[in-house]
Amino acid sequence: MKLGKYLAVLAALTLSLVFGAQTAPAADKDPIKIGVYLPLTGQNAFGGQLELEGVRLAQKEMPTVLDRPVELVVVDNKSDKVEAANAVKRLVERDKVVALIGTYGSSLAMAGAEVAEKAKVPGVGTSCTNPLVTQGKNYYFRACFIDPYQGAAAATYAFENLGFKKAAVLMDMTNDYAVGLSSFFSRSFKK
Repeated sequence: MKLGKYLAVLAALTLSLVFGAQTAPAADKDPIKIGVYLPLTGQNAFGGQLELEGVRLAQKEMPTVLDRPVELVVVDNKSDKVEAANAVKRLVERDKVVALIGTYGSSLAMAGAEVAEKAKVPGVGTSCTNPLVTQGKNYYFRACFIDPYQGAAAATYAFENLGFKKAAVLMDMTNDYAVGLSSFFSRSFKK
């Protein structure tokens, strides 16, 4: 339940941030369309499904903003970088969303963020931790700690609190998150 509450708070904050960034004029009672692009199928589906539950819970808690209904337009990015970029393009061009929420997975967020940046549509990455996701971006943000911070915190804890002087790192080389986080952990632990 703690994860669900975390995701609900994350989504509520995301919606608030996104609506604060909205500048497009609209009819008084037209819905505010928010695009949500998450991996609902494929290798990252479990995380994407959890985040979608959090976003929907936040919408249930905050169904209106600025006296207008919030409409979520959900697209599956299929845990694929090309599909993540295509999902954002569809949301922006076809569905005319004013903001974006997503996505789970840094590599997916990097692909989507490029499209959002070019379209000048604000977006908030939900759990993308790679620093490159937001680097040089004016329209794409994040709602979580980045890999360098997490890796350094884990290394400091292992060294100072647990007293470990040696560490071994096992990582899944096919997982961008594992590679990035383990790299930052290793660098910090060596220091």
